[in-house]
Amino acid sequence: MSAGEELQDWRTRALQLEDEVAKVVVGQQQTLRLINVALFARGHVLLEGGVGVGKTTVLRAFARVVGGDFERVEGTIDLMPGDLIYHTYVDTDGKPRIDPGPLLRRGESLTTFFFNEINRARPQVQSLLLRAMAERSVWAFDREYRFPHMTVFADRNKVEKEETFELASAARDRFLFELNMPTPADPAIRRALVFDTAFHDVDLLLTRLTPSILPWQQLNTIGAAIQEEVHASETMERYVLDIWQATETPQRFGIELDGVDMQRLVLAGASPRGMSALMRAARVVAWFAGRSHLLPEDIHEVLLPALGHRVFFTPIYELRRHELAEALIAQIIATIAVP
Repeated sequence: MSAGEELQDWRTRALQLEDEVAKVVVGQQQTLRLINVALFARGHVLLEGGVGVGKTTVLRAFARVVGGDFERVEGTIDLMPGDLIYHTYVDTDGKPRIDPGPLLRRGESLTTFFFNEINRARPQVQSLLLRAMAERSVWAFDREYRFPHMTVFADRNKVEKEETFELASAARDRFLFELNMPTPADPAIRRALVFDTAFHDVDLLLTRLTPSILPWQQLNTIGAAIQEEVHASETMERYVLDIWQATETPQRFGIELDGVDMQRLVLAGASPRGMSALMRAARVVAWFAGRSHLLPEDIHEVLLPALGHRVFFTPIYELRRHELAEALIAQIIATIAVP
C-alpha cells in the first residue's frame, strides 16, 4: 500500500471513529470533530463546561473506540504529585507495598489519560502533568517511564471556583485546544437526553460502541504523515503570519472591540508553539476534507480553540477573557484579507 493509500485508509477510519462516538454523544458535533482533530494532530485538550454536560462520557467514548488503555484521575485539593506516580498501601500481611500509579501502571499502552477537574489540583500536581504532556514520559524509581501514545484530556469545571487553582498561562499553552462544551440547545436532543432511558446508563451506553477501531500504536506515525502530506501555499503562509501579528497588535489591522481600549488589551499574543499548534490542527482539518493543501476555512475552523487560550490580556481585561477572546478571534477572521 502506497503512502497516499494508507492515509486514505486512515482518513476513512478517522471519520468512522467520529461517527461511532456520535452514536452515543448527541448534540456535540463540533466538540467531537475538534477532539478528533486533536487526536490526529497529536495534541492535548482542555475541556470546559458545566456540571453534567457529558464531558466524561465523550472522553470514555473516544477512549473505547480508539483502543489502548484509559486512566482517570480526580483533581482534589489534597492530591499530591506522587499520587500520579505510585500508590502506597498495607497488604493483607501487614507489609507496606508500593504499586505504580495511574501514569505508570499501563505502560506504553496508555492512550487516553483523563484529569477530571484539573483546577482543583495543586500547582505542583499540574506541573508534573505538564511535563508528562510535553515529553510523554516521567522519571520514577530510578528509570524513565514512557507513554508515547498518550493523549491527555483535562476538564475544568467553570461553575465552582472555591478551592481551585487556575492554570498558569504556561500550563494552558501546553494544550493544543481549549474547548467549551455547551449544553445542547436543540429541543429534540434535550428531550432525548431527559426521556430516552438509553442515555441514563453510561456504562451500558458505551457498550454499543465498536472498540479499538484504530491501530492506535501507529497514531504518531500517521500524525506525522498528515503533516508532511498537507501543504500551505505562500499566500496561505502570509495569511497565517498576519493572523499571528494580529494576536499581538490587533490595532495595526484596524481591529476594534466595543468598549475596549485596544492599546491596552493584549499583554502577549500567541507564542510560536501556539502558531505551530494552529498549523498542525489546520492540516488535519484539510486531511479530513480529503485535501493535500490548506484553505482559509481550515484555519478558521480551529482558530478559536487553538489560539483563544493563548492570547493573554492585561489584568483589567483578563476577567472577561472568554468573551473577549471569542470576539477578538471573530474580528481577526472578519478583518484580515483572506487569500
